Formats: sequence, structure tokens, C-alpha cells
Amino acid sequence: MIVAVQGKLVGKTLDSALIAVSGVTLRVYAPLSTLSALNVGGEVTLHTHFLVREDALSLYGFATPEDRDTFEQVIGVGGVGPRIGLALLSGMSSAALREAVMNEDVTRLTLAPGVGRKLAARIVLELKPRFEKDANTLDGAMASAGGITVGSGVSRAQVVEALVGLGYPPAQASAAVRTLPDDATGSLEDLIFRALRSLARE
Repeated sequence: MIVAVQGKLVGKTLDSALIAVSGVTLRVYAPLSTLSALNVGGEVTLHTHFLVREDALSLYGFATPEDRDTFEQVIGVGGVGPRIGLALLSGMSSAALREAVMNEDVTRLTLAPGVGRKLAARIVLELKPRFEKDANTLDGAMASAGGITVGSGVSRAQVVEALVGLGYPPAQASAAVRTLPDDATGSLEDLIFRALRSLARE
């Protein structure tokens, strides 16, 4: 599966980025929030979902692994296709979408083109349990990592959360943070890099 694409941005359309990779130009569909941050001529990296259908092979790209993961959960809802998934993430961030679902804010979801109240209600019905499970998993990972301070104002839970935001499973992020010495100090960025080095050695 193609999980990321890195290359030169040679063009943009209203719903896609054209990325040159090793002599091949790929069309990667993306939400407006991602496309607006890309500059033609520059090097870009998008976290991707590769969708295989009988009549098409399509790539969907996102600025962060969290956005990609949210998109994958959204299109797993019955009646929700990739266009609606992109529309939802064009109008709000992953965090905002999750908040709307958790708060059962159907009206907010209907602001996305193509999302009526019935579909919005189905999205809430199917995604709320999944998002609650994700939140509980993250909370458990933070608890297992411990809340003691490892740097000036930085807790192990913050490092775990940052690693999860980078796309690592909560259990793996928690295990990486446990490798940090009890007396480890430094900024959040320093501690993240130290934890990442432990992941790279696995």
C-alpha cells in the first residue's frame, strides 16, 4: 500500500495536487486545507490513502497522518465516499471533525457539501464509538507511560501524544517513551527525537 508520496509539486487543481516522482507525475486528490498550504515548484510530502476500485485507482493525500487516518475512518461509514470525506476535511480540521462527532453536532457536519442531515446523523452514529475507543486507547497509553516530568514543563504524556500525532500506534509510542531515562531533560522536540531514535533501533 502507498502510505506517503514525496516529490516536486508541478501543479494544482481545485481538488488535487500534481506531484512529480521519479519521472512520473501523480495526481493526488486532497482537501482544500492541504492544497492551500502547498506551493507549486516546491518539494512536498503527503500522507496517502490508496483507493482501489474496479473502475479506478486513486490516491488521496493529506498533510498529516492524523488527517489521513480520519479520512479512512470517515469513508468507512456507509454511504460516505472519498469526495464527501475530502469535503468534510476541507471545511474543518481532523480535531474539529472529531469534536463535532463526539458532540453529535449534526448541523456542523451538514456544512460540508453533499452532507445532508440523514448522512450526518449516520456519520455520528458510526464514528462516535470509534473515536471514543481511540481516545480511550490514547489515554491508556499516556497512563502507562507515566505522567512524571521528563523536562522543563514537559511530561511523558505530552511526548506520547506527539508521537501518536506523527502516526505511531499508542502502544508503540508509549513503549518508546518508556525508554527515556527518568532524569531526561530537554524541550518537547528534543525528547520526541530521543524517543524516535529508540523506535528506529527496533
